[in-house]
Amino acid sequence: MAVELNTAVPHSARIYDHLLGGKDNFEADRAAAAEIVKSSPSLPISMRANRNYLARTARYLAADLGIRQFLDIGAGLPTAPNLHEVVQGVDPTSRVVYVDNDPIVLVHARALLTSAPGGSTAYLDADLNDAELIINSPEVRALDFSRPIAISLIAVLQFVTDEDRAHRIIDTLMAPLAPGSALAISTVTAHNEQAVQGAKVYTARGIPAKPRTDDEVAGLFRGLELVDPGVTLVNRWRPDPAAPPVDDSHVQMSGGVALKR
Repeated sequence: MAVELNTAVPHSARIYDHLLGGKDNFEADRAAAAEIVKSSPSLPISMRANRNYLARTARYLAADLGIRQFLDIGAGLPTAPNLHEVVQGVDPTSRVVYVDNDPIVLVHARALLTSAPGGSTAYLDADLNDAELIINSPEVRALDFSRPIAISLIAVLQFVTDEDRAHRIIDTLMAPLAPGSALAISTVTAHNEQAVQGAKVYTARGIPAKPRTDDEVAGLFRGLELVDPGVTLVNRWRPDPAAPPVDDSHVQMSGGVALKR
């Protein structure tokens, strides 16, 4: 399958890949990452903490709440642990749909995101701003909308800089879902100066990014019921007691999980 790649323009997914130690990125992505890290040196630590948060939220949704259907929007490149690996480790019949809008993510997702027997993984090439297209796509509509679905918006909403638009996107995605469905979010916090400076560099590099206060992040969950501990730094969301602790000063993302009642 042929894809069109503009390797001269940095992309958030490929910057993310580079900062996590991946190899699926280009010079423009590496240059952007280097510039961002100058003003935000703890960003690689924060990104790993965010990836671990993704795994913990997915495990909580699958193991504690019994959800078996997942929609991961802004999935990024296949960097372990992947959401389907976590939830299919809980129940191999779990079904996952990944969504992203970078052609190189598309190639890797279709090649590497293979499902456990009995479950399924699908991939949709789409943009978060096209929430109606996403929720009505054949890939997503193949899920059972009469049963709970968990939506993950991990490290993506900072690129939706208009608050009204962010609310409309979430409302569009959550409206058709059954009671018991869930929303997991992480996004750049405004309570960390490195995060604020890093967002400015992203924006200067042509990738507009917005840090949010805890109150603004909580507002993204309007109409939903936040689970404990509410909105917090991602390293503080139900941390694994066996994992090494991460200092708050290195963590640039906050988030939470909420349920539709």
